[in-house]
Amino acid sequence: MASAPAAQAAPGTPVLRYSFDQATPSDESGHGHALTTRAVRGGSTLAVAHGTGQALRFPKHCSGQKCPRVVLQTASTDELNPGTGPFRYGATVLLPKKQTTKGQNILQKGYSHAGGQYKLQVDGKAGRPSCVLVGTGRHVIHQARSATSVADGSWHSIECHRSGAVLTVTVDGTVRGTAAIPANLSVSNAAPLSVGGKGAYADNDQFQGTLDDLWVARD
Repeated sequence: MASAPAAQAAPGTPVLRYSFDQATPSDESGHGHALTTRAVRGGSTLAVAHGTGQALRFPKHCSGQKCPRVVLQTASTDELNPGTGPFRYGATVLLPKKQTTKGQNILQKGYSHAGGQYKLQVDGKAGRPSCVLVGTGRHVIHQARSATSVADGSWHSIECHRSGAVLTVTVDGTVRGTAAIPANLSVSNAAPLSVGGKGAYADNDQFQGTLDDLWVARD
């Protein structure tokens, strides 16, 4: 297994950041975004060593209605709704090749069918990360997908960046994909910010790897 990349330091002004180094994860941005665990059928996260700290391992691949499901959520606040402004969000992940699925959510706020959304996910058997934006009151999904996979059992840092009319996905410091978006696209919703899936229910796009250093920041 390759050595882990350096922990991500959120650029700009962090409005949420979890290093997962504490027994109970706390928001190190100072904005007080406490996490609540939502789980069914024995779903849980496991703290594992990563560098000088620790990371969270999510449930392994499982198909069917009886699989364990778990997400971590924090309530919506104004600073987590970027509107039309430039912002970034990202995480450091480890995902084995055999743990890929149709889609796995790392970070999500909002839903594509209502209210607007921003999301970081890993797509398909190839395990390519992508960044997604849906404008408030709109239904068009804008997606910047990486040309490279992160599903190789090594640690990778992933960043999504919205700036004006461009959405960018960066992997390990290198831009791997872009998408054009409306310059006036606004993202604002009342949904919680979810880590590791949409929610603790079937077909929740459960993340099935290990996660560290998750953050959201304003430019």
